[in-house]
Amino acid sequence: MSKIHKFYIEPILRTYNAFVVKPILAIESSCDETAVAILEDGQHLRANLISSQIAKHRPFGGIVPELASRCHAEIINTLIDQALKDANIKLRDIHAVAVTHGPGLVGALLVGMAAAKALSGSLGIPLVAVNHLKSHVYSNFLSPSPVFNFPYLILLVSGGHTQLIEFKSHTQLKVIAETQDDAAGEAFDKVARLLELGFPGGPAIQKAAEQGNPEAYFFSAAKHSDRFSFSGIKTAVALFIKKNPSASKADVAASFQKAVVDALVQKTLMAAEAQKFERIMLCGGVAANAMLRKTLARACAENGFEFSMPDLAYCTDNAAMVACAGYHQLEHGGPSDLNFAADPNLELHEWTV
Repeated sequence: MSKIHKFYIEPILRTYNAFVVKPILAIESSCDETAVAILEDGQHLRANLISSQIAKHRPFGGIVPELASRCHAEIINTLIDQALKDANIKLRDIHAVAVTHGPGLVGALLVGMAAAKALSGSLGIPLVAVNHLKSHVYSNFLSPSPVFNFPYLILLVSGGHTQLIEFKSHTQLKVIAETQDDAAGEAFDKVARLLELGFPGGPAIQKAAEQGNPEAYFFSAAKHSDRFSFSGIKTAVALFIKKNPSASKADVAASFQKAVVDALVQKTLMAAEAQKFERIMLCGGVAANAMLRKTLARACAENGFEFSMPDLAYCTDNAAMVACAGYHQLEHGGPSDLNFAADPNLELHEWTV
């Protein structure tokens, strides 16, 4: 450890060990939402702000990385100031800072990390680097009175990831199955573009599907015993639209959505039964999909599994879940080394502290 690093980190470690973490400020900037939250004692949310960039990216039909980074830089300090006002506290009352360091867009991640490191350094308080995927898991801990008994089988479904994760404890997460190609959220986005439904794709598909017949057409996601796959169904929809240009967009959207949801639910139940899980947890941006929430909840009830899913407000990217993950990470593993870097391809590892 260098003299400078030792001079900087030792007072922070002493500070961390001297108190139970109370208000923790968290920053999320992995993609196109700039978010800041303040969480107290790992459970009481004092502030939760999200600045969406959807309107700015919509003309391009997707996220423009350089634009996302610039938007984060323009709003991050304003959000931090407003979060402190909402929580009715001062900067000196913040006892730790948590920030997403991956996966995500590298330029976007760097904006949030720069702000978090500046706060940690200037205030002399602990800093914790949080895995974005892990923070989605902790979105389930933000309900008013969460009760959890490990282990859980987690279905994490987002724009970039579709995974089944064994959640043994706050320090033990292990990916046991994932997609071999497109993530479910990515398939939603691509089919929305094929149907010219607009951006973002997930909500657009759901809205169109509400007016359609899910039994109108037959689509099916590939069946594998140990992984997900959604590239085939995307291709099937593309070919169907080409051959049937006058087909109802609502019916196509509804039929496609049903096929994806069925695949997710069936795979999750199969894994839970095979590995003797009693509890299933849903998380990730696609966890906001109404059909997925309803279908998985019903399937768990019918098959005797306990089930947990986050409130809709905590499904998509937010800093509240980063704060919750950061709180437990500090409690069980302590602060991060201050030299951590942005990792756009960060994965969940078997023993993630």
